[in-house]
Amino acid sequence: QVQLVESGGGLVEPGGSLRLSCVASEFTLENYAIGWFRQAPGKEREGLSCISSGYGHTDYVDSVKTRFTISRDSAKNTVYLQMNSLKPEDSAVYYCAADPQGICYCSAYGCYGSYDIWGQGTQVTVSS
Repeated sequence: QVQLVESGGGLVEPGGSLRLSCVASEFTLENYAIGWFRQAPGKEREGLSCISSGYGHTDYVDSVKTRFTISRDSAKNTVYLQMNSLKPEDSAVYYCAADPQGICYCSAYGCYGSYDIWGQGTQVTVSS
């Protein structure tokens, strides 16, 4: 079954760090662009970062570009999102998604593509 599974969420204090994982089943992540998105209660889903297929070009929205890092381990068929200096406003359900066109692009405010495989999400809560 083609699917993405996120993990690594949890409760962390402001200023703390988390690393989210996105593992693919039944397809090869390296052949897709992978994006990380989040959705907080009452808010629209927002794109945060992406990594292209192949070479692995990365991109970020301005709100996270100095704090979050996306990476890929092809041997483990996994994409990570390292999140540092977390703030309460980072609290949300975080999703990864795969785009078969393989192109990664984020503007200052959002990430765009044809993401058609989505994970179930992992909750991140930043609170003291």
